[in-house]
Amino acid sequence: MIAFLIKRLVQAVVVMFVISLISFSIQDNLGDPLRELVGQSVSEEERQALRDEMGLNDPFLVQYARFASNALQGDLGTSYFFKEPALEVILKKLPATLELVFGATLIIVCVSVPLGVYSAINPQSLFSRAVMGMSIVGISIPVFLTAIGLIYLFSIELGWMPSYGRGETMTVLGGWDTGFTTGDGLAHLVLPCFTLASIMLPLFIRLIRAEMMEVLQSEYVRFAWAKGLKARRIYFLHALKNTMLPVITVGGVQIGTMVAYTILTETVFQWPGMGFLFLEAVNRVDTPLIVAYLIVVGAIFVITNTIVDLIYGLVNPTVKLAGKK
Repeated sequence: MIAFLIKRLVQAVVVMFVISLISFSIQDNLGDPLRELVGQSVSEEERQALRDEMGLNDPFLVQYARFASNALQGDLGTSYFFKEPALEVILKKLPATLELVFGATLIIVCVSVPLGVYSAINPQSLFSRAVMGMSIVGISIPVFLTAIGLIYLFSIELGWMPSYGRGETMTVLGGWDTGFTTGDGLAHLVLPCFTLASIMLPLFIRLIRAEMMEVLQSEYVRFAWAKGLKARRIYFLHALKNTMLPVITVGGVQIGTMVAYTILTETVFQWPGMGFLFLEAVNRVDTPLIVAYLIVVGAIFVITNTIVDLIYGLVNPTVKLAGKK
């Protein structure tokens, strides 16, 4: 297991190196940073002097080495707009984004597992067919249309839910602002979380159903029926436990993906998270903030996938054996 852990950690370091290299490489295609810092009133001679002072005329590898050295110390540059360290600006918005992802994950787990299991146990029932049909529709609808539809129905027509903003928050754990602890915050979370969950929910329902149906045809399940075990024990102890192994792997990847998908959700709902901040940074050509966002999101992907790999290695003995080889 130690070899498996070391292998995954080495892979994580390599992936983060590639992400940082790509993120740094796109800076030159986002515009001249001096234009954002000094405007148009500075002469060309002064611009060249500033470029030399800032190291912008250095070779690419020299610039990247300097960037990587600073990044390892937590310095990803200073935001042109906020005049603050880019990483600090991103981290201030991180709790709002993680709230959406956490809320959407809860919805996905609480809805997809029972629906997927029921559809696998009763594949020919009218309800199961309706669930499968709705899952196809759900996969086909873009997330921004789902958001607009929910806002129109529940905010404009029915007036039940707020349509934008984060609502009232409360500071917990010494600096973490959350809306889960207030009624107004929870109300503002409902529509964005359901919108974000709609991206992955159909996928998980179909995945759990397919895996469950395959497991129910396995020999050990048939043996459990032959032993006379109760149906509930067979379905939820023997079958569901083994169904969840591939779901854990896919789930970890998709949770990381949801962090990236929050861009559209946060834009529609004017949610003050990292995704909304990223779009503002693109509009302002705030290069350090864009690079910091890409690296932070990449780090979330890598950390999530590494944790999922480790969990999968703990619950699946064949992975441990593969790691030893």
